Amino acid sequence: MLHDNAWTYYNDEDLKALEKLSADYIDFLSNGKTERECTEILVALAEKSGYRNLEDVIASGDKLTEGDKIYAVNMNKALMMLNIGEDIVKDGMNILGAHIDSPRLDVKQNPLYEAEELAYLNTHYYGGIKKYQWVTIPLALHGVVCKTDGTTVKIAIGEKEDEPVFFVSDLLIHLADEQMKKVAAKVVEGEDLDILVGSKPLAGEEKDAVKANFLKLLKDFYDIEEDDFWSAELEVVPAGKAREAGLDRSMILSYGHDDRCCAYPSALAMLDVDKVKTTACGLFVDKEEIGSVGATGMESHFFEDTMREVLNCMGIYNEINLTRCLRNSRMLSSDVNAALDPLYADKFDRANASKFGHGLVFCKFTGARGKSGSNDANAEYLGKLRAMMDKHNVVYQSAELGKVDIGGGGTIAYILSLYGMQVVDSGIAVLSMHAPWEAISKSDLYEAYKGYKAFLIEG
Repeated sequence: MLHDNAWTYYNDEDLKALEKLSADYIDFLSNGKTERECTEILVALAEKSGYRNLEDVIASGDKLTEGDKIYAVNMNKALMMLNIGEDIVKDGMNILGAHIDSPRLDVKQNPLYEAEELAYLNTHYYGGIKKYQWVTIPLALHGVVCKTDGTTVKIAIGEKEDEPVFFVSDLLIHLADEQMKKVAAKVVEGEDLDILVGSKPLAGEEKDAVKANFLKLLKDFYDIEEDDFWSAELEVVPAGKAREAGLDRSMILSYGHDDRCCAYPSALAMLDVDKVKTTACGLFVDKEEIGSVGATGMESHFFEDTMREVLNCMGIYNEINLTRCLRNSRMLSSDVNAALDPLYADKFDRANASKFGHGLVFCKFTGARGKSGSNDANAEYLGKLRAMMDKHNVVYQSAELGKVDIGGGGTIAYILSLYGMQVVDSGIAVLSMHAPWEAISKSDLYEAYKGYKAFLIEG
């Protein structure tokens, strides 16, 4: 079913399942604006489906065996699910790996200041963004504030209709002659992406009265002091729910499709398979947008160390068994691809570009220009994947990320390939990738779910 438009194959039953998946995904996007929120949602779904926390298994001294389902959480920002099959060492695992972080603005540690009787929070952008896209749009504030008394305050302001939003101001067109002559990367500077949070002075205050009023409100509503910003993780994201798009309601417009449109169907595939011959693994990690670094990124030892714990709970841990388990595994690096945009068609190799509605995208290699930094999947592996997809009537396509000397990008694929396992990128075509609002096709979401589930069953 290569190159076909998926919509042409659907019967009433397919359309009903597609719309149910899309509605659930819209809820997931609307409530999971950060990696912490996504992790919390996915853990709840896992527990509802019978998955146990690995920490509880270790504490109880219980032995893990075939048929057991467990999950492990990394610092509340990353998650691993495991459905244990027959011979985890000999057969390895079928791994679905996605990331749950998205481009955004992060509030700095000493962010609050007043200028000309306006209160601002200073930000530092996270991931690859076009900075000018983030001005004059409604923004919400999500995250946690960890206080010195050990308590953690959750923050989510700007999502409900009766809540205020925030924004970054822009220079009016009447005074923007010099600004309009700048290249796009300089039209808005990174240090100018400060969000406006207040303009009302606190009665009785003579100095920085607007800032004082903002701090009073924080204290009244959240019991937060200015110094508490120092130990906070606050993310500024587009405000508002994910929405159906197009008069035909065939698309979903939202913040955070990259890469939650792959993470969510990957998680559902994990939860919807019961008994598996080959161990199924779902990875949902942080920090991909900045190179997969840090303790919660794919380059950390969380995945490998968790597998040590699992093998130990199975009574079969040693380094050679761990090595064989990882080397004998297969992975779909579930990440998005750039959809062919007719308005910018000159940036794409049309024959090797992903298209809306044409199903799950397999990207043999990513990287930049001369495949720099790429995982380049083996032909043998791709042949097996084609057979799996065909067997389960999955609509799929092959694509690169733009023309050779224009495109470029990376995923977590190369990191898992270091273990010697077979890895390929596979995901969903996205329009306006890395913009505050991105778009996908409902049909591609549905085909991704079908493809990921087929992989766990057949891989």
